[in-house]
Amino acid sequence: MTDGGDQMSTAVQDKGAVIVTGASRGIGAAIAERLAGDGYGVVVNYTADAEGAESVVSAIKAKGGRATAVRADVASEDEVAAMFSQAQKQMGPLTALVNNAGIGGELAPMDEQDADTMARLTQVNIVGPMVCAKHAVRAMSVARGGNGGSIVTIASIAAHAPRGPAHLVPYEATKGAMVTFARGLANEVGAEGIRSNSVSPGVIDTELASSPELRDWGAHGPLGRIGRPDEIAAAVSWLISPEASYVTGTDISVTGGL
Repeated sequence: MTDGGDQMSTAVQDKGAVIVTGASRGIGAAIAERLAGDGYGVVVNYTADAEGAESVVSAIKAKGGRATAVRADVASEDEVAAMFSQAQKQMGPLTALVNNAGIGGELAPMDEQDADTMARLTQVNIVGPMVCAKHAVRAMSVARGGNGGSIVTIASIAAHAPRGPAHLVPYEATKGAMVTFARGLANEVGAEGIRSNSVSPGVIDTELASSPELRDWGAHGPLGRIGRPDEIAAAVSWLISPEASYVTGTDISVTGGL
């Protein structure tokens, strides 16, 4: 576990803590680095990739930001609770949660999908963000003494595309659930000073989008290319900023028009 040491500034302290789940690589790492640059103290969550998480923390600290790497399986409430406690002790009051952690599931026809694999997919991609949001609401609710804040859940173009790549039905279902979840949560916690939105990335240049079929499909949008992780990070940065103070219950599509 790594803390921010003596590099924190007063301005950074004032912005409080942001937890980014699944932030050891790809979109999550880009979000963590962007938010650290915006002045937040960032908790870089990971489950297995400790080396990747520490690398993200090092990159943030090299630029004068504050970050700490915290291991927690988002599907475990005990581990999530410990992460939230650690985040606030090291980084200050919680300002935002970015529900980014997720797995891709099995690329197979529906009639060949493994039930255990689908159960794990559901646990990580649906239950995990809900458990994290539960603890974020407790920490940020003005009714409980918090300062309000923002929850951004990373969904996917898979929740919307009528004819995307085949054999991803369980994954598509989990991401569709997250769009609905973010909208429903917004309705429930707005009075507590908390905004909730989702971002649906298109095909982004990460390990998750490594298959030639997926990358080829993703490049057939109006812009003729797949996206970059920093383009998702920019959308998240805006959503948790004061500039988006009247935006809640919304899904932002960052897909290059796909």
